[in-house]
Amino acid sequence: MIVVNKVNSQPTQDGDGVKISRIADFTGKYFDPYLMIDELKSDDKNDFIGGFPAHPHRGIETFTYMIKGGFEHKDQLGNSALITAGNVQWMSTGYGVIHSEMPITDENEGMHGFQIWLNMPAKDKLRPARYQDSTSLPNLTNTTGASLKLMAGQWTFGGETASSPLTELAANAALADLTLESNAKAEFDLSDAEQVLVYVHSGRFSSPRLNAGELAIVDAQQALAITASDDGAGALILVGNKIKEKIVHMGPFVMNTEQEIRQAVEDYQQGKFGSIA
Repeated sequence: MIVVNKVNSQPTQDGDGVKISRIADFTGKYFDPYLMIDELKSDDKNDFIGGFPAHPHRGIETFTYMIKGGFEHKDQLGNSALITAGNVQWMSTGYGVIHSEMPITDENEGMHGFQIWLNMPAKDKLRPARYQDSTSLPNLTNTTGASLKLMAGQWTFGGETASSPLTELAANAALADLTLESNAKAEFDLSDAEQVLVYVHSGRFSSPRLNAGELAIVDAQQALAITASDDGAGALILVGNKIKEKIVHMGPFVMNTEQEIRQAVEDYQQGKFGSIA
């Protein structure tokens, strides 16, 4: 396994003062097709209770995964769902989505979850929005104490192959949550993908040396081999194919040209995205 680069998450805020750790690249040089990983992890309700009131998106896919706590999602398409621990939600925003995500946890439970942004190819950025969530995700295990929750796409692990109910993400993206017991090991052949990212969200790896809050960009053509520390570890594994298109980004809009960004703002201001009922 070859680690090409490491990136540390940075503290910031979004929504109504929600404290998050963020890794982002809107140039397409490093994470393509991924744009951003936001991790929300706190046992203090003041860090997240404001949630994410209604806001728009165009030209991206958002992928939400909760480990602890949850959010209530609503959008202008009429979708309304609770995203709770162990569950996922995918929105291919296309032409436009307006949605809100408000916390549903009590003050004693805390919150740990992610929202991940995927770029969309130019040909799909203005297609109608799509939505899917799932409360039933497969798990694969091996004999060393490692388990893999299949969040999106098809995976082979521990001698078995299975697929998440979510299979239509942009750029053939696939995401999984790897949980490792003390000194457990995990190996993957992900050579069919052009991009492989590993983000440690709990504990640490002894090999390669990675701590919580660090993202590794790895050589997709090399076997992915991971060993947890004595304390165990948890990590997101994100794979996909590179889109390799120009990116122009402004807030919740990600398009290919400045003109398309101006059009997105104008369409939103004119109410063409609709509104949440």
